[in-house]
Amino acid sequence: MDFVAGAIGGVCGVAVGYPLDTVKVRIQTEPKYTGLWHCIWDTYRRERVWGFYRGLSLPVCTVSLVSSVSFGTYRHCLAHICRFRYGSTEAKPAKVDITLSGCASGLVRVFLTSPTEVAKVRLQTQTGMQTQTQVRTQVRRHSASWPAAAPPVCPVPPACPDPGPKYRGPLHCLAMVAREEGLRGLYKGSSALLLREGHSFATYFLSYAIFCEWLTPAGHSQPDVAGVLVAGGCAGVLAWAVATPMDVIKSRLQADGQGPRRYRGLLHCVASSVREEGPRVLFRGLALNCCRAFPVNMVVFVAYEAVLRLTRGLLT
Repeated sequence: MDFVAGAIGGVCGVAVGYPLDTVKVRIQTEPKYTGLWHCIWDTYRRERVWGFYRGLSLPVCTVSLVSSVSFGTYRHCLAHICRFRYGSTEAKPAKVDITLSGCASGLVRVFLTSPTEVAKVRLQTQTGMQTQTQVRTQVRRHSASWPAAAPPVCPVPPACPDPGPKYRGPLHCLAMVAREEGLRGLYKGSSALLLREGHSFATYFLSYAIFCEWLTPAGHSQPDVAGVLVAGGCAGVLAWAVATPMDVIKSRLQADGQGPRRYRGLLHCVASSVREEGPRVLFRGLALNCCRAFPVNMVVFVAYEAVLRLTRGLLT
């Protein structure tokens, strides 16, 4: 049931947090934005409400699988560790057991989420400015193809119809990336994603377990709904606090493919970003990540615990 509960919790979390995730990605990848409200206003002014939901369909379709694998992997790893160390899956795990299980769940996620993240970031950073760039490129191509014997007058470039956005949707985006960049393009930024997910999910599950322990009333074995809400929200904030630097690098590597290539790899992206924008660039979107993480993970853990407790009540 951990797989089912994780799937339901993940879908609920995406529904709550996706608009702020779009703003976060744009702040991290586009230096033109001076802050959170500038990005929100500019996105709404140019793309209206739909701009905040670019690329949503693919995460909604895949998040149930990914979240299911994350929570299921965590519980199964924890059970195996407890059986190996203490002889029983019912034994109370130590903090290091929870940390290792959380790290394992984060690493497993990478193989499923990397293509989805690439499509999501490309769609979220695809704006009207890129369409204008495509138009200018077509005009230059037409100009280069005019015959040399043309009269010495200033030719008027032929009217180029607006080609529209490069990516028409998540599946089209994945197909275009695979065709233009190969299968490696679908796993661009996976090194940064591995570094982000491993320690952030270790922090995530460890902090949730600690907060639940603190918030459990005397004489009870588990916290009430309010305790789960607080524990889930705080766990999400702490996880994103340690994940943000690698999240910035991951987003930049995955967005690097919609124009001239800027980064040669993880270390080059880190060095180039810090050199051009200072060390603070690694914490771009930190406040937004934390603000988004609290309500999202409140919902995730409440849904997760509710499904588990409901099924336990039905089975007993």
